[in-house]
Amino acid sequence: MKEAIQAMNLAMDMEAQGKHEKATRLYEHALKLDPSHADILTTYGEFLEKHQKNIVKAEHMYRMALEICPEHNKALANRERILPLVEEIDLANFKRIDKKLDAFIRVPLNHPGLRRAKKEAYFSHIYHTNAIEGNTLTLLQTRAIVETRLAVGGKSLVEQNEVLGLDAALKYINNTLCGRLGEITLDDILQIHNRVLGFVDPTESGRIRLTQVFVGNFQPPAPAEVPKLMNEFVIWLNSEEAVKLHPIEQAALAHFKLVVIHPFYDGNGRTSRLLMNLILMQAGYPPVSIKVEDRLKYYETLEKGNDGDVRPFIRFVADCTERTLDEYILATSENPSALGLNTSENVIPFSDI
Repeated sequence: MKEAIQAMNLAMDMEAQGKHEKATRLYEHALKLDPSHADILTTYGEFLEKHQKNIVKAEHMYRMALEICPEHNKALANRERILPLVEEIDLANFKRIDKKLDAFIRVPLNHPGLRRAKKEAYFSHIYHTNAIEGNTLTLLQTRAIVETRLAVGGKSLVEQNEVLGLDAALKYINNTLCGRLGEITLDDILQIHNRVLGFVDPTESGRIRLTQVFVGNFQPPAPAEVPKLMNEFVIWLNSEEAVKLHPIEQAALAHFKLVVIHPFYDGNGRTSRLLMNLILMQAGYPPVSIKVEDRLKYYETLEKGNDGDVRPFIRFVADCTERTLDEYILATSENPSALGLNTSENVIPFSDI
């Protein structure tokens, strides 16, 4: 803690001298040394707000300081002051994405570019969601397995069966759940998982875990608690509170809540991402891929949720949703620049603000 305070004080000296790049590095170093120090979080938040005009990240710092010290007066006052501005930014980003959704919905279903894009996106989705979990199959190998149902030489059967499982789960969602009226049930989630893991471990597929699991430094709930937590989760998922949320927010929160419960022995991440996409697809969005290149940010924002602020993860999912919409619009429009795609260097990704 002493070294962290020293780093913070040195950062403040650099800030006073106008050496903002050095100050930034020192603030970040101080937080690495002691990420749970409310004074460091608050002081860094003020720096971000004043010198980088990054009020979203600043508000996150104040929020985390208050998680540690709820009565921290400076963090509390700063957060109350800028929270309305952050909420306006979040709302404006959702509105921008909604306009792109409208453009996507207006594309005729028989548009050749749309049909090609959907086909390529299907294989890409299976590849990326498996790759995030460590699967080493390439996109071309993934596509070959889905199309031919034949094994690829030199690769493990487990990895290849993971491809078949995701293919089965996506087809189940597309053909059975997407167009169905009514609530999402616990059995729906179990059926999705049954297909995700069915080719790899049929003894565990579609079943709530009976043993304790560990995910890095995170310890999910004890197995005896999982049935009750899953029932509460499904109630929330279909509640008026959840349904009133923006679909991206509802989908991201559903993903986050399910992965925190970690109801299965394996396949929790894949099932959570599929549930997220089911909610988005029911709201008219195309399936959204979280790409393997974004793996670090994906896990970082999930961890921020575990620490008490889930909004960075919601913004991350919003970024992925917008990118997916941009890809479809680009594939189906002769003049994509007129539709406001995020191709300009001036457009800052939602989750990077």
